[in-house]
Amino acid sequence: MRDQLRGLYVIIDPAVARGRDEFDVAREALEGGARLIQLRDKTREKGLQLPVAEALQALCRERGALFIVNDHVDLALAAGADGVHVGQKDLPVAVVRKLVRRQMVIGCSTNNAEEARRAEADGADYVSVGRLFPTGSKDDTRPATAETLWAVKAAVSLPVCAIGGINEANIDDVLAAGADMAAVIAAVIAAPDVREAARRLAGRFA
Repeated sequence: MRDQLRGLYVIIDPAVARGRDEFDVAREALEGGARLIQLRDKTREKGLQLPVAEALQALCRERGALFIVNDHVDLALAAGADGVHVGQKDLPVAVVRKLVRRQMVIGCSTNNAEEARRAEADGADYVSVGRLFPTGSKDDTRPATAETLWAVKAAVSLPVCAIGGINEANIDDVLAAGADMAAVIAAVIAAPDVREAARRLAGRFA
């Protein structure tokens, strides 16, 4: 699946989706050209998230996209997700790799080359680098720069995903810095026209 780790990566966060249905938002994002969808729900119990995750997994399979669950390895496994994304304070990548099937994608949030190299050594399939620009979607992020992105790209052989405040005005900067993927939240799922917002961002990838 690593060859699919490229392009527009849309994170579905119900807290940012302006009350719209997660499935409808994901469908429109995929129609606009998103290649990866992540479910990131920080509020609901996992039992309530499971049917949403299962529906998103089925949708992504139908559209040839990857479906990733944020943080929760058990939820990713229960939903049959293509992958799971963990942060520095979640279960370590090496532990997650022991828990999931070999072909399951593991992503890891990083903020510097050292963290990225460790994630690669522990079995991650991709790393994200952020926060590159100011964002209101998460409070405890650490700032990063285009130089950080360059350094991580040089340090690992994994696909690298840029994240944090990315929108139409700055996506070209992160692509120029070597990002293989750009993860967005509000720029797509809070847009008046989700499909069009995704189309415009996805079109920046050659």
